[in-house]
Amino acid sequence: MSIAKRVQQWATFARTWHIYDCTWQNPFESAKLVKTHLMGLHKPIYHPMISTRGFCSSLRPLPIYQIQKRNMGRLGTVDPSSYSQPDLITTEHSVLNWKVDFAATKLQGSVLHKFNVLSTNLEKIILDVRDINVTNATLLAGGSELPINFFISDPVDDIGQKLTLELPSGTAKGSLNVRIDYETSSSASGLQWLSPAQTLGKEHPYMFSQCQAIHARSVIPCQDTPAVKFTYDATVEHPNELTALMSAIIQKKEPGKTLFKQDVPIPAYLVAIAIGKLVSRPLGENSNVWAEEAIVDACAEEFSETAVMLKTASDLCGPYVWKQYDLLVMPPSFPFGGMENPCLTFVTPTLLAGDKSLADVVAHEIAHSWTGNLVTNKNFEHFWLNEGFTVFVESKIVGRMQGAKELDFKMLSNLTDLQECIRTQLNKTPELTKLVVDLSNCGPDDAFSSVPYIKGSTFLRYLEDLFGGPSVFEPFLRDYLKKYAYKSIETNDFKSALYDYFKDTDKKDKLEVVDWDLWLTTEGMPPIIPKFDESLANVTKELAQLWSTKSVAELNGTPDIKKTISIHQLIDFLGKLIESKDIVDLNEKKIELLESTYNLKASKNAEVRFRLNRLIIRARLIKRLDEIIAFANSNFRMKFCRPIYRDLAAWPEAKPEAVRNFVSVKDQMMAVCSHTIEKDLGLK
Repeated sequence: MSIAKRVQQWATFARTWHIYDCTWQNPFESAKLVKTHLMGLHKPIYHPMISTRGFCSSLRPLPIYQIQKRNMGRLGTVDPSSYSQPDLITTEHSVLNWKVDFAATKLQGSVLHKFNVLSTNLEKIILDVRDINVTNATLLAGGSELPINFFISDPVDDIGQKLTLELPSGTAKGSLNVRIDYETSSSASGLQWLSPAQTLGKEHPYMFSQCQAIHARSVIPCQDTPAVKFTYDATVEHPNELTALMSAIIQKKEPGKTLFKQDVPIPAYLVAIAIGKLVSRPLGENSNVWAEEAIVDACAEEFSETAVMLKTASDLCGPYVWKQYDLLVMPPSFPFGGMENPCLTFVTPTLLAGDKSLADVVAHEIAHSWTGNLVTNKNFEHFWLNEGFTVFVESKIVGRMQGAKELDFKMLSNLTDLQECIRTQLNKTPELTKLVVDLSNCGPDDAFSSVPYIKGSTFLRYLEDLFGGPSVFEPFLRDYLKKYAYKSIETNDFKSALYDYFKDTDKKDKLEVVDWDLWLTTEGMPPIIPKFDESLANVTKELAQLWSTKSVAELNGTPDIKKTISIHQLIDFLGKLIESKDIVDLNEKKIELLESTYNLKASKNAEVRFRLNRLIIRARLIKRLDEIIAFANSNFRMKFCRPIYRDLAAWPEAKPEAVRNFVSVKDQMMAVCSHTIEKDLGLK
């Protein structure tokens, strides 16, 4: 390679690293300086300007590696939260080889990406990473291996880094195979490592992943955008006594090694792994539940209707393409109610209520098999295409299994939750209450809320009613899912599907009635509330009104408080009570009356206990702070933790203890949970 060519390469490299005080007259000396700096940061780099030996270790490192605040606009043209360029190159298949190191809390190994190059003379591949230590990058072609140059940019807060792989000049369109050798950080945001003491069995460690929304980049150097879907194979080496599971089908098991295959294309956020002392029980022909031994039988009983839900969803949405549907009941530190990893849904243990009353979450995750996993939002600005559709389908599964009144009651109850979310979590960021949001300067984790779920499903219910009800809209839903199966789409694609389906029918005039801007870009609650059957909701509304306006003495003499209600009505009633602007005599006596009337202290239902604790906070019962903290520490599901900590942050007398407790337990939380709670408490 000529000196001129090397200097040109060096200039490109230096600009990428924002290095401006190099000795340009002697680029080789500048290369030594940068290598010294990078080695000190444990950021290895292969570059033709930098010798593998003989550099001067006494030279002063350059101050070039600093965390940037997220104010840099859109990272990519396709996805504002990803550096990758799926319009130029896309991942088709990945081969993972991992060794699980519990002592170091790291995954070590490699990923082989099989790319499809879409652009002529592509000069570089850009991937997303986050705190990943890359040791080598190799181009595989014609049976030979060619080391290629790579470097990693400065990290951006809440986003990660850009991994650049330089390609040989003249790279043609078509297939391209690149292997990356690497290891994850011991504090990778997408992985949670538990010591034996943090598990139920107390004898073996446990590890699990949570890659949604943009944490796959902390586990794999990849195109971490839902715009890209790929299949994958994986070989995982792990302790002999532990079981490894992934969002894929097990191909082969042997002591200390498990092989997996996922032959349906998925986005990176659906790559999932869990390793622990796990056992299973059957739930149906192609379905099992996995958990630690101590709770697996209770889990099997709680989720015994899974096969019925799966059949109901298939009747609604079309064939189930993922072959297996297993559930894994997670440790309490799992941050979500469920995660729709293909073939292996993760669910929180807070669903174990003892009466199947919270198993609707499984219906939600099953629905994702079509809405989200099969048809996927292209980026998280259009997250409602995943979650709004899924809540809509979930409610239909509930309706078919429990009746139309329960369907409508569920959707009305969701609106209560949405109102609370807008009032509290999003009160300072009303722009995030839009159905389609702008993530140019906001990470998906910070934008996460119930808006895409509930406002999105309400929009779909509005459209269903507008076009003539389920008998008309459900055939469209199946057509939409078939049309965009295996694809990643934006809201305009959904709009086009709706127009294409109805434009030549007797419903075509309804298309002009839909005010898309009103629904998609207006802040706040849904602009139109569909007509729901309110018979079940009216009971909870009347109860909330009664408890809000009457004193304890008046309530003691009122037979209406003894009215029998379902567990779902109890949850909704308590939620409405939290949302009441004024509550007469909200004090210790009223809380105790609530507890005795509805037997709340004996409840195993986490949704009930969560709402009771929020009412205790609202009543400012400082002597019960310990039990509030105990509930917050019993699980790190964000649906429960975040509102509890937000409420405590607004209570001056309790906030110091809330902060102290959070600091003491934050290392037991996944990064997505601790990151958002830090902001809720004003610590970040």
